[in-house]
Amino acid sequence: MTSSSDRSLAVDVPAPKSYEIRTYGCQMNVHDSERLSGLLEDAGYVRAPEGSDGDADVVVFNTCAVRENADNRLYGNLGRLAPKKASRPGMQIAVGGCLAQKDRDTIVKKAPWVDVVFGTHNIGKLPVLLERARVQEEAQVEIAESLEAFPSTLPTRRESAYAAWVSISVGCNNTCTFCIVPALRGKEKDRRTGDILAEIEALVGEGVSEITLLGQNVNAYGSDIGDREAFSKLLRACGTIEGLERVRFTSPHPRDFTDDVIAAMAETPNVMPQLHMPLQSGSDTVLKAMRRSYRQERYLGIIENVRAAIPHAAITTDIIVGFPGETEEDFEQTLHVVREARFAQAFTFQYSKRPGTPAATMENQIPKAVVQARYERLVALQEEISWEENKKQVGRTLELMVAEGEGRKDGATHRLSGRAADNRLVHFTKPEQEVRPGDVVTVEITYAAPHHLLAEGQVLDVRRTRAGDAWEKRTAEKAAKPAGVMLGLPRVGVPAPLPVATGSGCGSD
Repeated sequence: MTSSSDRSLAVDVPAPKSYEIRTYGCQMNVHDSERLSGLLEDAGYVRAPEGSDGDADVVVFNTCAVRENADNRLYGNLGRLAPKKASRPGMQIAVGGCLAQKDRDTIVKKAPWVDVVFGTHNIGKLPVLLERARVQEEAQVEIAESLEAFPSTLPTRRESAYAAWVSISVGCNNTCTFCIVPALRGKEKDRRTGDILAEIEALVGEGVSEITLLGQNVNAYGSDIGDREAFSKLLRACGTIEGLERVRFTSPHPRDFTDDVIAAMAETPNVMPQLHMPLQSGSDTVLKAMRRSYRQERYLGIIENVRAAIPHAAITTDIIVGFPGETEEDFEQTLHVVREARFAQAFTFQYSKRPGTPAATMENQIPKAVVQARYERLVALQEEISWEENKKQVGRTLELMVAEGEGRKDGATHRLSGRAADNRLVHFTKPEQEVRPGDVVTVEITYAAPHHLLAEGQVLDVRRTRAGDAWEKRTAEKAAKPAGVMLGLPRVGVPAPLPVATGSGCGSD
């Protein structure tokens, strides 16, 4: 029998509110979304199930302003959510990221059902702004003009147990005429080296075995603190961290890519033989119009030096086709660099106007049909080179870090997938013994396609790792607790592989 005093202690506990984050754009935005998730979960929200498609209590858009139609895409998505919000009292919509930094009050004027607009410099304010909007029953627009705190100090909900982004700087000091990102992210701000290494050591302590150093212009690290060799020193310091097996970085700029960085890559065993080096154009005339501070000879010299020091390095790039004023001769110079550099992969983009950039108002904008034809010629050439370069891997024995979710057909083919040291994607035959994401397998490559490799024989060796243990523990905890609840130690997010020859890059590289 329940006493009256017992009944008086009974309290109805409301279910926690759910959230969904939709991320657009570059790796920096992906990492910022991990922080937004951490902030919301720290405030008591839980992650909505996969495929909720706007059914969460809070939907956050982390936007990108790089592409010409970015605002159309945002307002189209906001419009589709308007009926859901009208039928669900208490639902909230927030817009952050680069487009929010750029458009500010325009967003709530065009979409008055949006509750919160926040910028790139104050993502830590999201939970407070949501609560303020709820209490005051009016939209909250708060855009900071400069960084309030380095984002890595914020709680983070990372997505994987074996690999993580580690931000070393934010902002960019370049003035590329096609890019609006520096105006929205601000001037470069470097993080203290000791703080970076402390975060990496903490992640390794939790089981992480691969980290990717992240910055809008990652190898300019040190310009803010007056040390031109700070980035190479950071790479070498990563080599002293016990248990850290793989170190990558993205994205560098040719202007700041110095010989000490190449030496650090070659001489530090856990720095991977992989380099993403944005080209943008092979024409000196176009590079000058882009305000890129290198020329074709300098760029090819970097590639030659990297290959001399690291013969098996896989080099990838970004290329823009159809920049204003680009002639057929200019485009042929780009094709020349592609043939000379023999990139493992190139992420190619048709030029589109970025509102607010100098290039958007330049004369001699190239007709769409011409841009499309050049783009198709470039893609065809790069596909041929990528395939030829991948065929060179056939017969090689490679160590792979087993990946989670990178082989979309693995279930049907009874394979698993992993990344080689040079970041090539390899699908391999599933061995009889258990293999977990984060574990390391040794395989022999038997087949090459332009964008992946196959290892169809038996796995030669399986090495169970602390990263695999961490994945197993995280998976068990996830099954035992409600989706989205933070489980003590921060989770770690696998850096997404670069897109395949299409899509949208940051543009600040």
